[in-house]
Amino acid sequence: MQISTNQLFDRASSQLSTIQNDLAKSQAKIAAQKQVLNPSDAPDQAAAITRLKSTLSHNQGYYKALESVQAHLDVESSTLSSASDVLVRIKELAIQANNGTQGNASRSAIAAEMKGLRDQLLSLANATDTTGNYIFSGSQVRTPPFATQASGQVGYQGDQTRARIAIGDQREIPLNRPGTTAFVRVVRSDGAGGSTGVGFFQALDDLIAGVKATNGSGTAAMQRGLTEVDALHLGVVLAQAETGTDMKVVEQQTTVLDDTQLVLKKALSTVEDLDMAEAITQMQKQMLSLESAQSTFAKVSQLSLFSYIK
Repeated sequence: MQISTNQLFDRASSQLSTIQNDLAKSQAKIAAQKQVLNPSDAPDQAAAITRLKSTLSHNQGYYKALESVQAHLDVESSTLSSASDVLVRIKELAIQANNGTQGNASRSAIAAEMKGLRDQLLSLANATDTTGNYIFSGSQVRTPPFATQASGQVGYQGDQTRARIAIGDQREIPLNRPGTTAFVRVVRSDGAGGSTGVGFFQALDDLIAGVKATNGSGTAAMQRGLTEVDALHLGVVLAQAETGTDMKVVEQQTTVLDDTQLVLKKALSTVEDLDMAEAITQMQKQMLSLESAQSTFAKVSQLSLFSYIK
């Protein structure tokens, strides 16, 4: 019987090559600490990894949006809180001025302080957020919401539209509050059985004029102004409460997003990250297998017919 060694060598070489390739892949996976190095190695698993990474990246955009909204709401809340404090002080001064014991000089001093507070309110109403956008202009974020017109009255220049920003899948939150929803108009009797709307700053200006007046009309204006200041203050307080609600929504949505990200990262780790202990054990088995195969091949390669003849 003729003994052929070609098939023996080819088979041994093929086995050695397969073991070496498997060992090289294991070493590469350990170096990268990943289960899949090339999409072709596990197409379904690679697709799952890509999908999870895409979702995680998409959610990062929501995080940025939430940070932007939170910064905006922080400024809005602080501004409305300051406006509320100023209106409380204006009411205190109006009550003081409405006291019959006050003389013209003292009422004039009170009116001067009230005028300064009124100007402070105008500045607050024209506040901007951290990006330089006006808070109370509706969607007209580059236009100062309140401006003094040629008539001397303060007019609203914004609109009633609130920009909306996505903070999650199918979840949006409004921004840029219209100034007239915080610095509200008041309804005033026209003396003929009807009523008319009066702007926020016009109501304050009329109150200040009543404080400065030295005749009987001043008393009536002060008394009317005290009632209107309550309405002005209520508008600011309600806007502040709504801002607080929006801040709570941001907080809750951030928590939801945190939980979602945690679940996604865990799922990604399951399909992408390598179990190092298991991988090292597998590599060690492959190294032993390679050493055994190499040893066996070395012994077999030395065998020939002449060895048996001897």
